Amino acid sequence: MGRNAVAEALRAKVPVTALYVAIGIEADERVTESVRLAGNRGISLVEVSRAELDRMTGSLPNQGLAAQVPPFRYVDLPDVLAVADEASAPALLVAVDGVTDPRNLGALIRSAVAFGAHGLIVPARRAAGVTAAAWRTSAGMAARLPVAQVTNLVRALRDAKQAGLFVVGLDARGTTSLDDLEMADQPLLVVVGSEGSGLSRLVGETCDLTVAVPMVGPAESLNASVAAGVTLAEIARMRRAGQANRLSPRESSTDGR
Repeated sequence: MGRNAVAEALRAKVPVTALYVAIGIEADERVTESVRLAGNRGISLVEVSRAELDRMTGSLPNQGLAAQVPPFRYVDLPDVLAVADEASAPALLVAVDGVTDPRNLGALIRSAVAFGAHGLIVPARRAAGVTAAAWRTSAGMAARLPVAQVTNLVRALRDAKQAGLFVVGLDARGTTSLDDLEMADQPLLVVVGSEGSGLSRLVGETCDLTVAVPMVGPAESLNASVAAGVTLAEIARMRRAGQANRLSPRESSTDGR
């Protein structure tokens, strides 16, 4: 709800099913753009009274504009593990532990897609899900990444281990620096905790290794999505470097011709 939020959602191709416009509102460029984008995508345009729109949105500020979005369609954990196993590159999954801000989750999804992750695991309780706000912040990338919602994150991590993934937890007090992550080219599951409390105790104990992002400034911690982005970018760089180092001189010569 709200003119900025609705316009951004439509730009990001959030799967909106209906656009509600209050009768008699003064249209600005955001309303005009929203109506145009909805029309281009065949989305139903519904005019309602201001009172009806207020009722639909729980009397929260809507500025005369709201979009209806269906619940996000999660996949089962075995499906995410299968996608990672069948990928041509070594498996790379991300799990979140205690990330409650949907915008943080959306930014994390965007980074995960950018750096080659094959899927995401989110807890069903005490954590953000893929809401319209998360989808919008992901700039539409939530449509490109399978997301599993699990009732027990620790059990999901153990299932991932049994599937052959090495579980790495991001922790400011981690035992290993990200610079020294020697198994970057192995099948990995990266667990990201909240900025405040980090990884929960049981999740931290379940990880095979805890890794800290090296920092040179006085900041004690990073936003969860930023820490995930830095880590995934470094893993992608290490994998590219490892692949280049594995090329034989003959293969290098052939590629250069």
